[in-house]
Amino acid sequence: MKENKLADMSMDFSIQILQLVNDLKAKHETLISNQIGRSGTSIGANLFEANYAQGKKDFVSKLEIALKEASETGYWLELLYRMKYIDQKTFKTLNDQCTTIRVLIVKSCRTVKKAQEET
Repeated sequence: MKENKLADMSMDFSIQILQLVNDLKAKHETLISNQIGRSGTSIGANLFEANYAQGKKDFVSKLEIALKEASETGYWLELLYRMKYIDQKTFKTLNDQCTTIRVLIVKSCRTVKKAQEET
């Protein structure tokens, strides 16, 4: 159940990131927009891939890649905010969502790893 919530959240987040990318490109900012577009959408892509993992180890690996991508996305969001490409409200909204996704991914990883240790 948590995975579906996480998948839904990451899909919504990807959509918002792509909308941000369009806004940034309209302002002629391409370097960071390309980076955040890749990392922000990669979160959900890796979570989706995790559903088709070849075992628990592969599943955790995909989750950990999604976590790294979420971390990178947080970095780009902060950089965009500091460079004044996005306002505080946009930053807070997207950063809060990204943080929530990271927390859920970490919890999922811990749950799976704990279950592996018990078997």
